[in-house]
Amino acid sequence: MHTVNAYAAPSATGDLIPTTIERRDVGPHDVLIDIKFAGICHSDIHTVRGDWGPQSYPLAPGHEIAGVVAEVGSAVTRHRVGDRVGVGCMVNSCGECANCQAGEEQFCLAGNTGTYGAVDRDGTITQGGYSTHVVVTEGFVLRIPDGLDLDVAAPLLCAGITTYSPLRHWGAGPGRNVAVVGLGGLGHMAVKLAHAMGATVTVLSQSLKKQEDGLR
Repeated sequence: MHTVNAYAAPSATGDLIPTTIERRDVGPHDVLIDIKFAGICHSDIHTVRGDWGPQSYPLAPGHEIAGVVAEVGSAVTRHRVGDRVGVGCMVNSCGECANCQAGEEQFCLAGNTGTYGAVDRDGTITQGGYSTHVVVTEGFVLRIPDGLDLDVAAPLLCAGITTYSPLRHWGAGPGRNVAVVGLGGLGHMAVKLAHAMGATVTVLSQSLKKQEDGLR
C-alpha cells in the first residue's frame, strides 16, 4: 500500500480537508498515475454529502482525472511511463460478463466500480482524484492526445462524454439542429461539441444573461 496526500470529506457534513489516503500496490495490470488536474463535478458534492446513499469516510471525490503515468504493472500493454492519461467515473468491473465483453463495462452485471466511494475488487473503498496519485486497472485509463492540455482534458472525462455520447448517438452534424437546455457546465460542453460536429446549435435559457457567452 502507498500513502498519498489528498483532500477528503471526514463526514457527510464536514468540509474537504487535507489528509492522507491509501493506494494499493501496483499489480500486474495496474497503472500508477501522478495526478495533475481533477475536474469538479456536482456529483462529488452529492456523494460526499450522502445524497445518494451512506458513504465510508474519509472520502476523496474526483472523477475527472488527468495526469501522467508514473509506473505500470508487469503485464500492462496499453500504457507506458510518461504517457499523458485520464480516468473517468469508473476504475474497474468484472471484465467477464457479457456486457463487459461487449465493451459496455458501465452495465457490468456484477456492478462496475466507481472511481470513489465504491468497493473495489480487492475489498477496499475507492478514492478519487482529489489526491496526488491513483492506481487504476489499465483498461480504464485513457490516453490524452499531446495537443490537449491536461487541465482542459480533465472535464472531458465526465462532462465531455456525458454530452458527446448522445450527440454522437443521435447523429449531430451538418444539417441537424441541436437545442441545449441551459448553459451550465454540461451545456458549455454540448454547445462546443455540437458546433464542432457541424450542427446548428440553439441555447435555451431562462434569461438573456448568457447570450454573449453562448455566442462566444
